[in-house]
Amino acid sequence: MKAQHIYIICVISSLIGLSCQDFLKETPLDQIPEEEAFDNESQLYLNTVATLYNYVGGYSDNQGLSGTYRGIYDLNTFTTDEAIIPTRGGDWYDGGFWQGLYLHEWGTKSHALQATWEYLYKVIVLSNNSLEKLNNAITEANKENIEAYIAEVRAFRAMYYYYLLDLFGRVPLILSSSTPMSEVKQNERQEVFNFVVGELQAATPFLSTARSNFLGDYYGRITRPVAYFLLAKLALNAEVYTDNNWTDQAHPDGRNILFTINNQTYNTWEATKAYCDSVSSLGYQLATDYEANFSVYNETSVENIFTIPMDKHFYTNQMMYLFRSRHYNHAKAYGLGGENGSSATIEALKTFAYDTDSVDSRFDKCYYAGIVYDLNGNVVRLDNGSILAYLPWEIGLDISGTASEKTAGARMKKYAIDKNATKDGKLQDNDIVLFRYADVLLMKCEAKVRNGEDGDYELNLVRLRAGSPQRKATLENILSERQLEFAWEGWRRQDLIRFRLFTRPYSNRPQLPNEESGYTTVFPIPENILTLNKNLSQNPGY
Repeated sequence: MKAQHIYIICVISSLIGLSCQDFLKETPLDQIPEEEAFDNESQLYLNTVATLYNYVGGYSDNQGLSGTYRGIYDLNTFTTDEAIIPTRGGDWYDGGFWQGLYLHEWGTKSHALQATWEYLYKVIVLSNNSLEKLNNAITEANKENIEAYIAEVRAFRAMYYYYLLDLFGRVPLILSSSTPMSEVKQNERQEVFNFVVGELQAATPFLSTARSNFLGDYYGRITRPVAYFLLAKLALNAEVYTDNNWTDQAHPDGRNILFTINNQTYNTWEATKAYCDSVSSLGYQLATDYEANFSVYNETSVENIFTIPMDKHFYTNQMMYLFRSRHYNHAKAYGLGGENGSSATIEALKTFAYDTDSVDSRFDKCYYAGIVYDLNGNVVRLDNGSILAYLPWEIGLDISGTASEKTAGARMKKYAIDKNATKDGKLQDNDIVLFRYADVLLMKCEAKVRNGEDGDYELNLVRLRAGSPQRKATLENILSERQLEFAWEGWRRQDLIRFRLFTRPYSNRPQLPNEESGYTTVFPIPENILTLNKNLSQNPGY
């Protein structure tokens, strides 16, 4: 079943600004008495577990794990060498926000950072409230089912802490919906990492092995393969996530970071492989057709692991990214809308070998470049009658006043066009892909190479599907492959940080003073949050 639109148990205004008790004083929107909302297992599940999934997608800025503006996806994408939203005359300056992301000049007063922090904690405190309701409801008769519900919420909450860990590093572990303000403390990054790993490990045996991306009872939910994927990500990035002082140039060694899995001890690279194998054992495989993963009705993908369910008739979750990227006339030719924004960087073009005889086949699947055609194969024209053609190499940070101001940049193409999409194309039936099996293969490949093993097999499985020639699995080739395979999927920031390349200078982005220390690999704790809670301190370097 899709994440259901049920009444919201509580509305949370701003974590750390109020005591957690204050978040839970709202009356349920449909006025169902609380005793009725939790008086049987069905109602209990709907109002403690299912309701949480309303927050995975979003309708407005900063909300949802993907699909909207100025939230997690944008922080992970437009801060990198993968994509840019250039200033185009009067378009896309927005007070310097988009340039600031690209230049790593986001500052400590960014509304987007604060709103993302508040969104993640809002869902965490809602999860805490659900866990309290579930624990109070356990009886001998319902113990097995309630334990499964509890495990699902614990894993769900752990996923949200995973995003906080990745973005902000040192964050408070709030484990109750009634934590007094005075008791909210900041945890070191390794403590948060250990907590997330432990929660997922504890929850996994109770989770269904069902495919979360398939239509049915577990559609859109946290199931065992989703948890295994997250554990693999945590292990792969453990050198980053266990580093409590990421600005001192001393970094943990993955061979010395240990995981216990089924009573056996593994280093971080062995653990990554083990969790990847656990996903593989559940029957996931590469789709024969790469594009099928992003098709209008992609719920049958054999590759997708976790998605945000989209249905323009039932949900308000938005997918803004295609809309944001298309030129106005390009969009109009589809009967949709466009904002003429996001484009590939020069670095991305070079990785794809664009404009050469060896261009990767995935370029045409991920980008519009050159002459633009409508869905019937007709040339799209500008208002003056000339042919609309995107000019990938003309991209820059500020292209205002140039001849290619409105046409510079290769644009996002990854998701198939839903001809029946509504709201200018923002409400579509392509589920938004968050986790997929190609990533499992490349995670295992990278872990093997970092552990001194041969990762050629996994790398070339992914390349074979793309029709690309085989390559040796070196770290350089793996990072390149990740950009080829996951363009527009929101992984680039994390990948560059893990490869220690996030702070380097590149086209239109000079390195900031002292950025070689690595301080921008973690975002600052929003200044307003620090003002509201004196127990918290700023991340180093800001």
